[in-house]
Amino acid sequence: MENIRTSTTHAIWLMVSIVLVALNLRPSMAAVGPLLSAIRGEIPLSFSSASLLTMLPVMAMGLAMFVGMRIALRIGEHRTIVLSLLIIGIATASRLYLDSAAGLIASAIVAGIGIALIQAVMPALIKSRFTDNVSLFMGLYVTSIMGGAAIAASFSPFVLTQTGSWRVGLAIWAVLALVALGCWYAQHSNITPLPETASRRHEAFSSNARAWLLAIFFGLGTASYTCVLAWLAPYYVEKGWSEQHAGLLLGFLTAMEVLSGLVTPAIANRSRDKRWVLAALLALIIGGFCGLILSPERFSLLWPCLLGLGIGGLFPMSLIVSLDHLDNPRRAGGLTAFVQGIGYLIAGLSPLIAGMIRDQLGSFEWAWWSLTAVMALMLLMVLRLDPRHYAQHIR
Repeated sequence: MENIRTSTTHAIWLMVSIVLVALNLRPSMAAVGPLLSAIRGEIPLSFSSASLLTMLPVMAMGLAMFVGMRIALRIGEHRTIVLSLLIIGIATASRLYLDSAAGLIASAIVAGIGIALIQAVMPALIKSRFTDNVSLFMGLYVTSIMGGAAIAASFSPFVLTQTGSWRVGLAIWAVLALVALGCWYAQHSNITPLPETASRRHEAFSSNARAWLLAIFFGLGTASYTCVLAWLAPYYVEKGWSEQHAGLLLGFLTAMEVLSGLVTPAIANRSRDKRWVLAALLALIIGGFCGLILSPERFSLLWPCLLGLGIGGLFPMSLIVSLDHLDNPRRAGGLTAFVQGIGYLIAGLSPLIAGMIRDQLGSFEWAWWSLTAVMALMLLMVLRLDPRHYAQHIR
């Protein structure tokens, strides 16, 4: 298959548009944690119930991921992303008028569906348009996702302080969707449909052992991300920090994710074997969780720094390793859709489990210990990701 190429100018504007789209994929979840105390002041929510605001959209992302490629085949990648941005924008803006836990959770689920459709389509689009630098541009895309989380986590408490309303702090991020929608719509002449070649074979990944290994690896790694996103700020609020300072700490962590998401794929792009990079990232996460448990306030910036550097690199690298298994962009996109679909279903459970642990034991520390054990298990899984054997596992 001959790869689709774009001119330099079109490629730059396409990448700018991709960045703007990616910025919309986390604010609907990242804004909740720093504002949770204010939300619970008006709406009765246990920690287990509050976890649903992160868990259910992630689960919806997992389920919707399986239909994302089918929708793209039917209406095209460009229209799929336009539709998704409309869904995210409407769901986010609706929070300005919600006054019940059920309404908040419903808005989170709808936003999660819009997010999933974009994440199902984007890896194949990037692999086809930026064939020679997939790792670099996937890193930029995923980094932008985390950048959206950083912006929302840092500025939502500020909006709350200025307006006195947590609803405005949640709903204001619909503006991001509007900006991205305008820029992306202008790209319609540059987004030609991907070829159909072998496109419908992604359904077969459910019977492939390597696809399941990649999905479980992505899911366990993303579990650390979703759990930290949901509970880091409440963890520090419980230790006496203000919502604004706890939100800024989460923003700092996600800023470190952005830095790592940019730098790590660029470093890893020098070698086909990514195992040493994955092992180093997992070691950083383990160090961060241990510090969060043993000395959370003495080195309060170090632990989020380690966690952010580890999680921020692990997220794009998990997808890049999946893409490396196949050369055909649509099949590679189908594989990453499967990996993310199963992975998000796994990751979506982590905020709920952590919230239940908090309700039962009165502390998030056992949740951090559990995630530390999961990261250690992932170190063993890394050993199986030898690129010399990729062709044997997925044909």
